[in-house]
Amino acid sequence: MTSTGKTFATAWDAITETPEEAAVLKARADLMIALTDHIKAQGWTQAEAAKHLGVTQPRISDLVRGKFNLFGLDHLATMLARAGRQVEIRVKKASPRKHAA
Repeated sequence: MTSTGKTFATAWDAITETPEEAAVLKARADLMIALTDHIKAQGWTQAEAAKHLGVTQPRISDLVRGKFNLFGLDHLATMLARAGRQVEIRVKKASPRKHAA
């Protein structure tokens, strides 16, 4: 429950105005986590990761620092493909959005 008395189904619902915005933020976060985990598993420095993923080192810094507002889904999917990872999209029925007062 927040200071406004509202409860939310997910953290994404709490920080967005619409379920659509929440879905996009969650998808971006999931891809960013996958990329960050891959970089760690490879033991790459940020400079090495940048070279493998076709971006600059500051972009990798933004990625590992969780600046999800700086990345679109297409760019994240492209970097994952460059890392040899396959992105799969699964669609399911949405849970009802809670806004209890």
